[in-house]
Amino acid sequence: MAKAWHLTSRPLGLPTIDNFALRELPEGPLEADQLRVRNLWLSVDPYMRGRMNDAKSYAASFQIDQPMTGGAIGEVLESRIDGFAPGDLILHMGGWREGGIIGLDMMPNKLPADLIASGMSPQTFLHNMGLTGGTAWIGLLRVAAAKPGDTVFVSAAAGAVGSAVVQIAKAREMTVIGSAGGAEKCAWVGDLGADAVIDYKAGPVLPQLAAALEAIGKPGIDVYFDNVGGEHLDAAFAVANDFARFAICGMIDVYNEGKPQEMKYIIRSIPARIRMEGFIYTDQFIQCMDEFYADMGGLIASGAVSIRETVKTGIEATPAAFLGLFSGDNIGKMLVRL
Repeated sequence: MAKAWHLTSRPLGLPTIDNFALRELPEGPLEADQLRVRNLWLSVDPYMRGRMNDAKSYAASFQIDQPMTGGAIGEVLESRIDGFAPGDLILHMGGWREGGIIGLDMMPNKLPADLIASGMSPQTFLHNMGLTGGTAWIGLLRVAAAKPGDTVFVSAAAGAVGSAVVQIAKAREMTVIGSAGGAEKCAWVGDLGADAVIDYKAGPVLPQLAAALEAIGKPGIDVYFDNVGGEHLDAAFAVANDFARFAICGMIDVYNEGKPQEMKYIIRSIPARIRMEGFIYTDQFIQCMDEFYADMGGLIASGAVSIRETVKTGIEATPAAFLGLFSGDNIGKMLVRL
């Protein structure tokens, strides 16, 4: 019998293991438009923290004492959905569980057989060929309209989204400054091709960002890809060039504290004519899905885009993997392997 994690109480601040419970899922025969799956990989992502609140947002809140959901790669064991057969590998939203019965509401999609046959790992569709890679690609190229020659600042550049942004930008001949926490992460961001890297744990962001711009001979930034908010967003306003574009992807700095953004330098948005836009990748993903798959697939195949995976093992490890996102436990994409 498959087990699934349930949210048992709404966290106040940073969640703890006491907010979750691992429980068995009921078994039964398949009904029409259902699949029985065995999950192989689970994704944990920062946006899931917002779903733990009882608040209106772009993603529905997790319900108390109900199974949680999220991205997963699974194998079909039994099918009553046309086009799916036992043995198919699928991407779906029935995560935080070992498997069980899922319906069309979990958005099952078969992984492209040609890419899997070529040697692409199935879990790639949970990062660079999936949510995080798609978020990076859409945010950088569509929302921020970044172009060759731009100077791009990326916060959380050692994370799943940020590391993809760094590499996509470099593949399109942009200058990149990344921010990460700690020597190991900063070294990896440099290895990805960033022209300069700042360590936000080593001191205030703004002086480091200004020094990095001076070192690479750039007067300011044209694009800011925000995964953090807080001090990073404020520093980006301070050094933005005229007509800079800010793609606001996430603000992990305030997810658990709910503190207001200070934005000491937001007044620069007027004389510099800065455009700041929040976005959700699903807003545009369907329209550009084929282009994204072709472009990102080519970048991965050529070696221009890669990833580091931080992998926890076993269904029991899922909450700890999720909480590790907020303590900097991951380099690249955090995954749970079942």
